[in-house]
Amino acid sequence: MKKNKRLREKLHSKWRTGKIERSFRITYDVIWNIILFFLILGFIGVFLGIGVGAGYFAALVKDEPVRSYESMKKSIYNYEETSKLYFANDVYMGDVRSDLHREEVKLKNVSENLINAVIATEDEYFEEHNGVVPKAIVRAIAQEALNMDTKTGGSTLTQQLIKNQLLTNEVSFDRKAKEILLAMRLENFFEKEQILEAYLNVIPYGRNSSGRNIAGIETAAQGVFGVPAKELNIPQAAFLAGIPQNPYLFTPYALGGKVKDKKGLQPGINRMKLVLKRMHDLEYISDKEYKKALKYDIKKDFIKKKDTSLDRYPYVIKEVQTKATNILMLMLAEKDGYTEEELEDNLELKEKYEILAERDLKMKGYKIHSTIDKKIYDAFQEVAKNYSHYGPDITVQVKNSETGKTENRVDPVQPGAVLIENQTGKVLAFVGGRGFDIDEYNYATEVPRQNGSTMKPLLGYAPAIEQGIVQPGTPVADIPLRGSYNPSNYSNIYYGLVSAREALAHSYNVSAVQVYQKILPTNPVDKYLKKMGFSRISKADESIESIVLGGLTNGATVEENTSAFTTFSNQGKYKESYIIDKITTKDGKVIYEHKVDPVDVFSPQTAYLTYDMMRDVVRSGTAASIPSLLHRPGVDWAGKTGTTNDYMDAWFVGTNPNVTMGSWLGYKSRKSLNNCPGCYSYSQRNIRFWTALVNEATKVNPDLMAPQERMKQPEGITHRSICAISGMLPSELCSRAGLTRSDLFNVKYVPKEVDDSLVSGSFAIVGGKAVAAGANTPQEFVEGKGYSFNPEWIKRMKYDHLHDLSLLFPRKGNRELWEKIGLPKGQYGGSVSDTGNAPAAPTGLNGATGKLSWNKSGSNVVGYRVFRSNEADGSYKLIGSTTSTSYSVGSHAAFYKVKAVDFFGRESALSKPAAVGKPTETEQDDKERMDHKEDKKETKEKESDSKDKTSPKQEDNDDEDDDKDENDQDKQDNQKRKDKKQQSKPKKEEN
Repeated sequence: MKKNKRLREKLHSKWRTGKIERSFRITYDVIWNIILFFLILGFIGVFLGIGVGAGYFAALVKDEPVRSYESMKKSIYNYEETSKLYFANDVYMGDVRSDLHREEVKLKNVSENLINAVIATEDEYFEEHNGVVPKAIVRAIAQEALNMDTKTGGSTLTQQLIKNQLLTNEVSFDRKAKEILLAMRLENFFEKEQILEAYLNVIPYGRNSSGRNIAGIETAAQGVFGVPAKELNIPQAAFLAGIPQNPYLFTPYALGGKVKDKKGLQPGINRMKLVLKRMHDLEYISDKEYKKALKYDIKKDFIKKKDTSLDRYPYVIKEVQTKATNILMLMLAEKDGYTEEELEDNLELKEKYEILAERDLKMKGYKIHSTIDKKIYDAFQEVAKNYSHYGPDITVQVKNSETGKTENRVDPVQPGAVLIENQTGKVLAFVGGRGFDIDEYNYATEVPRQNGSTMKPLLGYAPAIEQGIVQPGTPVADIPLRGSYNPSNYSNIYYGLVSAREALAHSYNVSAVQVYQKILPTNPVDKYLKKMGFSRISKADESIESIVLGGLTNGATVEENTSAFTTFSNQGKYKESYIIDKITTKDGKVIYEHKVDPVDVFSPQTAYLTYDMMRDVVRSGTAASIPSLLHRPGVDWAGKTGTTNDYMDAWFVGTNPNVTMGSWLGYKSRKSLNNCPGCYSYSQRNIRFWTALVNEATKVNPDLMAPQERMKQPEGITHRSICAISGMLPSELCSRAGLTRSDLFNVKYVPKEVDDSLVSGSFAIVGGKAVAAGANTPQEFVEGKGYSFNPEWIKRMKYDHLHDLSLLFPRKGNRELWEKIGLPKGQYGGSVSDTGNAPAAPTGLNGATGKLSWNKSGSNVVGYRVFRSNEADGSYKLIGSTTSTSYSVGSHAAFYKVKAVDFFGRESALSKPAAVGKPTETEQDDKERMDHKEDKKETKEKESDSKDKTSPKQEDNDDEDDDKDENDQDKQDNQKRKDKKQQSKPKKEEN
């Protein structure tokens, strides 16, 4: 206490003397100077930091170009908008397959609720800032520099737009600096409404009800709630506004488009409530609206899973998108100065432009208008789905490309079909396969196969008609070919001289090759086939003969093959098939439109004549079942069937004045279609598939599918009669032979020379062949005014390699007329070998109907002599002769016998007798005697067979004994007849 008192007194004393005051002032000055020093140092540090920061910022953005208004506008509004696909007549098909689905919308068509929700959640100062919020940036930089766990971000809506459209999602100071600079520049150029509209079209919104990734508020509104963006209510707007922070967490849809379960939906609902709170706090909604929105059951608004357009129309969307990509690829390449040929020769260059085209198709919101008729296409898919005659599935072994192991795989019969409008080349509908889930290949447009006999009119007959080598009625020799290539017909037989019309109708292979060999030196592949759209022709194809039978090295698609047939319905002009009608921008500007560019292939006359020949295919040839299967009769259909080796492919292409349709069946593994017990044939299964498609399409559009008018015949076509042997004008001999016929001709190629295939002479029919009569040939069996092939004509036609000219006789039709043609002697089958033996007696004689008939005797027989029993003595007398195996005797009751006569004049023994009517007793006795002799002879033959072999002398003796017995029996029988006659005379004594 005393110490404290002394201290106070001491301090008081010093204060009075000024010592303390001076000391305090000094201390104050020192402290202030120190503070001032640090203040100055701080200001220097701040300015230095600002300078360093500014320098660092400048260094970060030094490589960023100064963007103009136009440049930024192009970039900001260049957001990906999904292109749309359309059926014909602007019927919506679906969207282009892409990783992201987006539809553009104008700000005026967006609900005010949504705009408020977005601003409240993402950028509350949007209306006030100039692109950036400084304190938010400082906060974000500090969090990043200190590596804090919580990072709130500092991006305004403007910055987010810059990040999405001009920069990347890279997390770096470099990207952030550029983002800030560009955001400020963007705010300087654009109005807030423009920035907000672009933002709402860009931002991602997770998935829609189809499971697709989506961006843009219109796409989100339609894909989540099924309403346009302008109709979103407050809870819906809040839900969608909350999604962009974490799109795949907050989206209500799982992979595949199924609505998430309760647990999966909760994060999105919680986020919606947070957005509603922000809207309430910022007074965008009232207390009442806020409470009502919190109670709203948002789950009931989520639309159920929807199939995508790809699910509904996988084949056609894939095809339309592929064709559109090819078109855009060529457009982009041509813009840069490259041709289509240069792309094909440089695969890397082609791949580059293909990628660019795919990007444009996914990003630029094009409208792709196709030629596909939706109603017919839908009908086709139903037929393909329900058709019951494809044939059995098979199991094949395939190598797994990932594991390298061999696995079993079920391989069903696959169909492919294409319907094309003749006048334009539009592909109206197609069948791509049995199901996209089974096989994603489009068997109508993507899978080339050998086209079999459908090639015959395209490369064989039409070119030959065009060059005047053949006309429909021209005889074509279906005979063994000279040279190393010897094809066979389906039946493994030859058909002789047939018309080109018949050869095509029945699809004879040998005939087609005969025709093709004549035009092969003119290079018909280059001259005709390539002009009709066959794009896979190899160099080897140009020189091989089998190509006319469809033996293409690389095959052809159903579309290519069908398109080629439209040439016959377009007066010889080929019009390339197409599926893309036009491509427009989203604003309707046409950037591509297909133009029909006809290619002259055949003359109108050739086209019509080939068409007319193919009518016979449907009328009476390999497709003759079609008229009975079609529901609409009387339509002028023409076409051609086709099969390939081992029955791997079945084809039919049919055409009428309006449309052409081709169909194909086959296994992917190229196995045989012919292993189907109890099924229709492979060809019939395809024909029935074709007719089923035609019938359904006809229901949809009968005027298109079933025109009432027939194909018009052009000028320059005429009818002419020709000789069926040579195709020349009929000669007197050809007319006498009955071998003239009439057919259509191009007036330019009507024959002018008279037939010389026949020469006159005397002939006998031997074994069905007319042979020049020999010195001993009985005149009664010789045709004195006959005819035979002219040897000079045979040589001129190069038929002299045949060992038997009867191979020229047609197997169908009036063959009996042809068999009257004599075969020249020598190497042509006109000689008859002499065995030295008489022919065997005819067997099977029958006269029950008043007309005798019997079995044909040996091969050298030229005719038969007919004998009748004599009422007086029972002997047999000659009454006539014939070259056939029958003879009319009327009602004359008697017994009859027949002898065979050979080419050399030898007679056979008499046949067994046959009765006509009721013979007399004398004739009956004679028959009994003859039957007795025959029975006795048969008994002797049996006894002879049971003995050992005898010497020739002994056999001769046995024959002599038989003759002696028969003579004795004859004497006895004659005596009996005399006795009976004597007994029947009246006795004189009784008179």
